[in-house]
Amino acid sequence: MTQPLNLPSSGNSTSKLPVPFFGLAFVLLISSASLVSSCTEEERSSLIDFRDGLSPEGNGGLNVSWVNGTDCCRWEGINCSNDGVVTDVLLGSKGLKGIIPLSLSNLNELLRLNLSRNSLYGSLPAELMFSGSIIVLDVSFNDLSDPLQERQSSNPDLPLQVLNISSNFFKGQFPSTALGVMKNLVALNASNNSFTGPMPSSVCNYAPSIAMLDLCSNKFSGTISPDFANCSMLKVLKAGHNNLTGALPRELFNATSLEQLSFPNNDLQGILDASNLVKLTNLIILDLGSNGISGNIPDSIGQLSRLEELHLDNNLMSGELPSALGNCTGLRYITIRNNSFKGDLSRVNFTRLDLRTADFSMNHFIGTVPESIYACSNLIALQLAFNKFHGQFSPSIANLRSLSFLSIASNSFTNITDALQKLKSCSNLTSLLIGTNFKGETIPQDEAIDGFGNLQVLTIDACPLVGKIPLWLSKLAELEMLDLSNNQLTGPIPSWINTLQLLFYLDISNNSLAGDIPIELMNMPMIQYKRNAVRLDPKFLELPVYLTATRQYRVLNAFPVLLNLGNNRFTGSIPPEIGQLKMLDVLNFSSNNLSGEIPWQLSNLTSLQMLDLSNNQLTGEIPPTLSDLHFLSIFNVANNELEGSVPTGWQFDTFTDSSYSGNSKLCGPMIRVQCDSTKTHTAPVENGHKKTILALALGLIFGGLAALALLACFLIARLVYDDHTENLVPLHRRQQ
Repeated sequence: MTQPLNLPSSGNSTSKLPVPFFGLAFVLLISSASLVSSCTEEERSSLIDFRDGLSPEGNGGLNVSWVNGTDCCRWEGINCSNDGVVTDVLLGSKGLKGIIPLSLSNLNELLRLNLSRNSLYGSLPAELMFSGSIIVLDVSFNDLSDPLQERQSSNPDLPLQVLNISSNFFKGQFPSTALGVMKNLVALNASNNSFTGPMPSSVCNYAPSIAMLDLCSNKFSGTISPDFANCSMLKVLKAGHNNLTGALPRELFNATSLEQLSFPNNDLQGILDASNLVKLTNLIILDLGSNGISGNIPDSIGQLSRLEELHLDNNLMSGELPSALGNCTGLRYITIRNNSFKGDLSRVNFTRLDLRTADFSMNHFIGTVPESIYACSNLIALQLAFNKFHGQFSPSIANLRSLSFLSIASNSFTNITDALQKLKSCSNLTSLLIGTNFKGETIPQDEAIDGFGNLQVLTIDACPLVGKIPLWLSKLAELEMLDLSNNQLTGPIPSWINTLQLLFYLDISNNSLAGDIPIELMNMPMIQYKRNAVRLDPKFLELPVYLTATRQYRVLNAFPVLLNLGNNRFTGSIPPEIGQLKMLDVLNFSSNNLSGEIPWQLSNLTSLQMLDLSNNQLTGEIPPTLSDLHFLSIFNVANNELEGSVPTGWQFDTFTDSSYSGNSKLCGPMIRVQCDSTKTHTAPVENGHKKTILALALGLIFGGLAALALLACFLIARLVYDDHTENLVPLHRRQQ
């Protein structure tokens, strides 16, 4: 019987939990091997068969390294034993495209096969899963799709210890016959496929050494089997993002070796039973987020001394947080977002915790920010949004030297000037969301507000604040997103706006800002050039940014490139320089007092997905070139003074009447108003064409061709008419 891999304890590092079983397995893959003897002809032939089954553009250069007639023990990705037998085929991330041939099963002493992160398709030969020699099989991150085959094995005690088939397109039920003979299995990762039916809990009955089982992101359904209690050595059980129902079976809590219990994004119900939870004394990660779990957090959670991550977000839980939570001294990550927890957060003494991320948003907490939380000097992200907190920040907030993300939106905090003066001490802040607080206060104009040198996201929306857009914002050189919407700000858009070199998201809608749209706004560097897109920070935000209670973003560069000036008092025309902002996804100038024509240069904004110019005083035609905006999904010019035909083709064939209502002089099939053909404008004929026709007429007359000369004279007369009517051609057409 093959000896099982000895798995190390995951210690205190949660980052190692999902990986060590496969990581350890592949450390063994690279064990040194002597190449004194050559591989056999049969082995060489089997490998050549694999090479020849790959597509020419997807062979990973094996056609250069794997040359028939040479010693295959020296080929790329091949290791052999001292006596020249192939033991390892290590071809992960080689860009391979093709099928996995049955011939690989002829490598009779193969121990480790790694074909992960390629573009292999078709089936996984059952002979490899039921191999009498392979101990590590990794075909993860490929395009394999054929169902895994049920098959009886002549060997009732297969040596396989690590099986990773994650991130493929396997479907159907997991073959029970495979589990029945995998008695040495230590780690099974079948995540990110389309497996159906019940979870394969029988693995616990057959493989006593199973330590890691990852079944996330499939289509498993039904209840969680109590058979998982038979996995006496199970450390990691993950089955999030499935269709599981029912409650966590009490037998599951008898698997006392569990270090990670993860079932997020299912439809589980029930409560966290105190007497069961306390049995999992080795638990490091508990993730039951996005289910239907109800009840409160039991006091017994304080006995989970090794707990580092607690995910109970998006459930139906209620009650006050237990003060015993302060005994979880190893707790680094807690999210209880979007439940019905209530009471004063100060019940919990955070002083002893080593918190890095804390999300208490979308609950019913009251009181002030707990003073003890300022003792968590390693805190990186704090989310308190959508609660009932009030008061002001303590000066102790300066202790949060590592704080990068802070959201207190939608509470009842007061004194915005004091808040900013204290928060500027948190020099690592990159995201600051403080909107829907500071009711009716004045936005500070003091130029001395500084210290936000790393700030990338700033939202001070819906307060509603009075005053002008302050000059100190111009000092935020790293700012990428600015939201001042839904306030009562007055005055113009400041001319320094284009000095914010990285700004790509500007929302100042629903204020009382006035004046012309400044040309400086048309020179926003990050919105002008496609090459600037690579400068956007691609990192994950520490916590999601919530623009509303249901609308969230987790990656900064996932936000649309946006310019929203809607519902203000801007006057004048839309500058034709608007065509320079070629990276825009969303443009909203609605509900202002803008006049003049819609500039045809808007058709240069080929990335535009939303264009709203409604409720202004715009005149003239809708430029037909706007039909070139093929990504446009929302278009609104309602309630203006536009005239002429509505553009057709592409996206414009999908917009409804409401996009054009309140413009009585518009016509076209999309709004079921027939255009008057007598009002069709005649395009001018260029001067070069006039000279050509004049020369033709004179030539024909002197040549004696009288009839054709009369026709040419008619054309000359028509040109004279066109000269007098040239001013009828719209300006934007003449510019083209």
